Amino acid sequence: MTALVRQIFSPVVDVTGLRAHFPVLARLAYLNAGTDGPLASAARDAAAQELERELHDGRSQAHFERRAELTDGLRSAYADALGCDPSDVALTTCTTEGIAQTIGGLELAPGTEILTSDEEHPGLLGALAAVRSLRGVEIREAPLADLADAVGPKTSLVACSHVGWMSGSLAPAELAEIDVPVLLDGAQGVGAIDLDVHALGCDAYAGAGQKWLCGPDGTGMLYVSPALRERLAVWRRGYGNLADPQAGLDARVHDDARRFDTPALNAETVAGALSGIGVLASAGWPAVHERAVSLAARLAELLAERGREPAPRGPSTLVSFPSSDPPGEHARLVENGVVLRTIPGRPWLRASVGAWNDEDDLDRLLGTLFR
Repeated sequence: MTALVRQIFSPVVDVTGLRAHFPVLARLAYLNAGTDGPLASAARDAAAQELERELHDGRSQAHFERRAELTDGLRSAYADALGCDPSDVALTTCTTEGIAQTIGGLELAPGTEILTSDEEHPGLLGALAAVRSLRGVEIREAPLADLADAVGPKTSLVACSHVGWMSGSLAPAELAEIDVPVLLDGAQGVGAIDLDVHALGCDAYAGAGQKWLCGPDGTGMLYVSPALRERLAVWRRGYGNLADPQAGLDARVHDDARRFDTPALNAETVAGALSGIGVLASAGWPAVHERAVSLAARLAELLAERGREPAPRGPSTLVSFPSSDPPGEHARLVENGVVLRTIPGRPWLRASVGAWNDEDDLDRLLGTLFR
């Protein structure tokens, strides 16, 4: 580690021990968890074990019992990360699925309004475009920081990022006090920063399993408050989200958030997700969050000192900074073993800093940028 980024951080996280779980870190300065987090060896092994079991034992009743056991475990692990009860968490395949389920399930009437911010991800914008096109709902944008004050008489839902994917800014705390439901896109929140959905005051929180929780692609979650749960229509019904599937046309959806579960998650994916989140949870969520946020803040300081003032951001794990040639500079960073991403439509590069990163990763980034 050079003097460039030598800094004292909380000793609670054994960084060397945590890094050892992620083979990619031995080769690359991996700063891209905002897209997909690094995959842990334990996650690969857990998925492989499930496939081996299926290969040798087949897939009959015992297989489905095993899958149910795994999904119960993953639901509980996600609930721990969200600060809520497992009964309020649905398993999804991605953040977008949870967002679409919530917005579509509200069945808003034509002429009503959804308020959103001017820096949202296509995963949310797609669902908003659909409800505008198919239901005649009006969509209005305002700056993320101003959303609480922008609520108007026609506003039926506020839907926005918890942590903005472009800049790392946070949704205003005042959203907890408004009188309309709030749906938060938590793709850059859950696993990255300390959160409690009850303290946030949101009615729904859609998150990703493959980003800051280091799970496989095709994993995610949706928290829905009991009050909002009763308002959401459940059009997609099947064996997995029915309380009594043998009742045929009279079958009822589950009373709790399982009614919003994705139709099917395979056992190997769930096992990999459960092992990935377990690696982080074993290090202690408070320590994981504190280290990641502190290291990101240090990177922002070092960039500013060298004339690359980051975009306005909050206490998050994302650091977006200006580049005169984002594609070219991105390619040069990749050539030097630094993985981050560009931001479409903005002259920025974005570094995603996790607790698994260390000061040498920052050195490698900065050394490439400023050599």
